[in-house]
Amino acid sequence: MSHPAHMTTRFERNLATREAPWVRWTLLTLSLSFFVLFLILPLVSVFFEALRKGWEVYLLSITEETALAAIKLTVLIAFISVPLNLVFGVAAAWLIAKHDFRGKQLLTTFIDLPFSVSPVIVGLMYMLVFGANGWFGSWLVEHDLKVIFAVPGIVLATIFVTFPFVARELIPLMQAQGRDEEEAAVVLGANGWQTFWYVTLPNVKWGLLYGVILSNARAMGEFGAVSVVSGKIRGQTNTMPLHVEILYNEYNFAAAFAVASLLALLALVTLVIKTWVEHRASSQFNATHLVPADINTLSPRVVP
Repeated sequence: MSHPAHMTTRFERNLATREAPWVRWTLLTLSLSFFVLFLILPLVSVFFEALRKGWEVYLLSITEETALAAIKLTVLIAFISVPLNLVFGVAAAWLIAKHDFRGKQLLTTFIDLPFSVSPVIVGLMYMLVFGANGWFGSWLVEHDLKVIFAVPGIVLATIFVTFPFVARELIPLMQAQGRDEEEAAVVLGANGWQTFWYVTLPNVKWGLLYGVILSNARAMGEFGAVSVVSGKIRGQTNTMPLHVEILYNEYNFAAAFAVASLLALLALVTLVIKTWVEHRASSQFNATHLVPADINTLSPRVVP
């Protein structure tokens, strides 16, 4: 919860806690310099290079057949993986935050596994399991099923690297809210589904949306794991990041930066939505968790 305005003002005016002006200006200059040099300039350069040869070349680059195939495949992968991660994340968060059971800490550790494993290693893991010489390779060949170097392999790799986001957003939120409301709903006669739909979900909707946004952004921008399992077949298994790499390696810089600009636009849109979700969640929290002092200040009660 944010501190009241009068406390912040008092802190800044106190000579014992106030920083010297040169310290504040130095920190501000360093922060802005880092921000401009490492974030703004690279982002601007992507759009500058994409549009250097004009709008005609730009539009031709992003509407070319292989580019459209890469865009469609990227959207398809996100459309499949994000809903699956949504279901898994909600189920895992509900189980961990609302129930006690053996292996709870182990499950929490497994959820964090994709954060500690390199995406390239993830791709190699699926190669060893579903590749032609992998554990299930011969069975897949006999039944004419393709996982590696096909869409199913890309989906599996994307699900692995993105599944912690929803769960990791919901677990601390559900734990902070406790179980009192759910227990009260059960006492009043609600079943499990009614309790989840009418009590739990409204309380975590903004955290859930936040996790979905992060999961979608990672799914569309994933490179390492997908590059291993896709085979980089142009027009078939190339996602947008892989298509950018191939174009750049072919010295087709205008087309490479044009497709890269679409990913940059996705990042900006994600940032805007993320900021909006954080603002709405903060507003809802402040509206429902006002301290008594704040309530008395906002609406004083007249005592007869």
